[in-house]
Order: sequence, then C-alpha cells, then structure tokens
Amino acid sequence: MSRDSARAQQADASRRALVAEGRRLFGARGYHVVGVRDITAAAGLSRGAVAHHFGGKEDLFLAVFDEVEREVSAGAAYPAVELESTNAWDRFRAGVEFYLDAALRPEVQRITLIDGPAVLGWARWRSLEEDYYLGMMVKFLRRAIDDGAIPAQPVETLAHMIFGSVTEGALMIAHSSAPAAKRAEVRQVLERLFRGLG
Repeated sequence: MSRDSARAQQADASRRALVAEGRRLFGARGYHVVGVRDITAAAGLSRGAVAHHFGGKEDLFLAVFDEVEREVSAGAAYPAVELESTNAWDRFRAGVEFYLDAALRPEVQRITLIDGPAVLGWARWRSLEEDYYLGMMVKFLRRAIDDGAIPAQPVETLAHMIFGSVTEGALMIAHSSAPAAKRAEVRQVLERLFRGLG
C-alpha cells in the first residue's frame, strides 16, 4: 500500500470517527451542549481534527444530519410492507408512517427536528428536508394517480401540501412532552386526511 493510500485511509477513518461520535453526542446531549473537544476526545483525535476534516462544528453537524436523514429517507422510500399486496398509495402511506415513527427516536428528534432548524436556520433546514423527501413524495403520488388509487390532481401541489402536514406532524412529535401520545394523534388526523384522498 502506498503512503498516499494509507494516509487517505487514515483520513477517512478519522472523518468517520468524528461523524460517529458527533452523532452519538449530538443525539444524546444536543448541539449546543456538546463541544468540539468532547467529540475529538471521544473519537481519540486531536482537537484540530474537526477543523481539519470539516472546517468547524456546524459543518460536522451537517454531516451528521445528512447521515441520519439519509437513513430515515431510505426507510421511508422502502418501508417494510408486503409490496406484492400493496399499490403505490399504500407504499406512500407506509413511508409516511415510517418517517413519523422515526420522529419518536430520540436521536432523530434531537438531530433532525430540534437542533436541525436551530443550527442550520429554518430556511436551509426546510430546503434540506425537501431535498430528502419531496421528490420521493411526487414520485409515489404520481404512481398512485396512474394506478387509479387516488384521483388525478396537481401532483406537485399535492406533494407540497402533504409534505407540510407530515413535517409539522414530525415537529409536533419531537417537541411534545408526550411524544407517543402526540404520534397517535398525528396518525389519526393524517389517516382522516388520506382517506379523503383515496
């Protein structure tokens, strides 16, 4: 193995360690409580490692946020349902349920729904959320219309309206003093809304 290759592997390992420890600490304690020194010490790296690999704490947080969002959006895109017995509308609804169930997980709550808007700013956070979920929603809703599962209607507008409702539901769950009870309320309300579309 060449020296450059070994150096690149070591840099990649250091970066992954920072993301892993950042995720663990941000998820458990929150962005504003966790310091760069906490993360580098937990990762067994020098204090300058965050600046070297990410430029700063906020960019490390963004990498952690991205990792968590990718995992949740992958689960929402491919929810654990019996695909042979469901249509695109059923899969879409199962994906929404997966996303809202993920909002019950403390790590997802803290990183993507509580600290995400506070650290990244509301406009940037909202834009990132759209990047992860809106295109997927449009795709599934278009298929649901093509399947005849829901009536034909402006897909982009429908996706934005549902996206807004689902995002607000997730935020309510994350900020609730009784997240499980709030999740049940959100499920009931969305079920009624979705029944009106089907």
